[in-house]
Amino acid sequence: MTETRPTGRTSRRALASVAAAALIAGGAIGSGYLPSATPAYAQALPKSPIEAPEHPPGSFAGIVNKVKPGVVSVKVKLDDSASSDDDDGPSQGRNLQNVPPQLREFFKRFGQNGPGGMQPQRQGPRGAVGSGFIISADGYVVTNNHVVDHAKTVQVTLDDGRTLDAKVIGKDPKTDVALLKITEGSNFPYVQFGKSAPQVGDWVVAIGNPFGLGGTVTAGIVSARGRDIGAGPYDDFLQIDAPINKGNSGGPTFNVNGEVVGVNTAIASPSGGSVGLAFAIPAETVQAVVDQLRTDGKVARGYLGVQIQPVTQDIAEGLGLDKAKGALVDHAENGTPAAKAGLKAGDVIEKVNGDTVDSARELSRRIAGMKPGAKVELSYLRGGKSDTATVTLGTMPTDGTKMASRDEDSSNGQPRLGLQLAPAGDVGLLDQGVAVVQVDPDGPAAAKGIEAGDVILDVGGQSVSRPSDVATQIRAAESSGRKAVLMRVKSGKGQTRFVAVSLNKKDG
Repeated sequence: MTETRPTGRTSRRALASVAAAALIAGGAIGSGYLPSATPAYAQALPKSPIEAPEHPPGSFAGIVNKVKPGVVSVKVKLDDSASSDDDDGPSQGRNLQNVPPQLREFFKRFGQNGPGGMQPQRQGPRGAVGSGFIISADGYVVTNNHVVDHAKTVQVTLDDGRTLDAKVIGKDPKTDVALLKITEGSNFPYVQFGKSAPQVGDWVVAIGNPFGLGGTVTAGIVSARGRDIGAGPYDDFLQIDAPINKGNSGGPTFNVNGEVVGVNTAIASPSGGSVGLAFAIPAETVQAVVDQLRTDGKVARGYLGVQIQPVTQDIAEGLGLDKAKGALVDHAENGTPAAKAGLKAGDVIEKVNGDTVDSARELSRRIAGMKPGAKVELSYLRGGKSDTATVTLGTMPTDGTKMASRDEDSSNGQPRLGLQLAPAGDVGLLDQGVAVVQVDPDGPAAAKGIEAGDVILDVGGQSVSRPSDVATQIRAAESSGRKAVLMRVKSGKGQTRFVAVSLNKKDG
């Protein structure tokens, strides 16, 4: 199974896998370029309709020589609160059945179980190794949060071989960025962030400290942008195919001008090694976080105070939208900036300061990237009509802070949806809404995850209190030509969400 995992912290045991690979290889393999064929006579070639792009550099040596002095190795001694997963040696947690036969015995002896099948005892404080880069002459260093998380002490090793003490200035787990400060010396070589974001197809060079071997260089291209890998709430990764391995975490990705365009953070791999799927935090995100860490030691993010969900295709049909874009407001928390600005459940936020919002995740990133107190103009759709609201952003709370047919009118059934309903007050669930007392497992509502005990709060944007109200709104949706009806449902766990249930006769 392929998994996405941080590229950071590699313990000294990681060297074992490198040694094993060397034993198996049995020798070096040469590489080089074959000269292109030269025609024996001159010939006219048809002009391409697309202009040929600029050739990639024949060598990355100039870039590497320029920036390598600013790249460092980050060595960490961990405190006792770090879990065993932090010391992720080459075989930690590995199922030996998935290890190639030629390596299985090696890992048994030197990795997972130690000599003689016994778990090796730790000698001294636990440690880990990652990468980083210097961003100022006075010794500020950028790395990943997961590299220095639970750090008891931190040291950085420079390209010239010096090992110096450093302290953690601030960390931001949500973007996995951390800022360090070298506590001795001055006038350090440093690198600069890029002035523009890279494009898909641009060449990049990654420098880091995989497996604790010291500075290594790999090259590749940007293969995608805006990747969401589920690592955090504001995922917006660059995907690169430059080989990145464990221990590269916190290391920089450079463009061909020697500017930092990303911070290496994670890889997707079935084996733990590079398969050409690596992910880097974009430089613009890192800069914004680092600026706050450097000034305040923490990151304060803008806050709307709404719960949102994606606008799926069926929800778009339920709302009568042409495209499945924007962010659907589930509800606005009382007293928050969103509530004060008049935003309500069912609103679809389409733009922020005039720029289109494609998804709920994009809205979260955009708002979080703004400072508390900023004034933001939101364009939203309510009941088929466009409107705007000006919102003064608050400060995001810290983690842990609470933030049918006519025959159906007289009955409690909704056969088209596969539901048996009752007023929520009659069954003791809520004072408002319509309770779901029975669900047809083969009906369209069950297919959308509606369960007995859920409470339907509104249908088609209108509050409901009786089963007949539900039937009325279903007829209204049908008469307007919609293929689905949108309902706001509160689950038995107290969470609310929007659900679009198909009105196609074949589905109900």
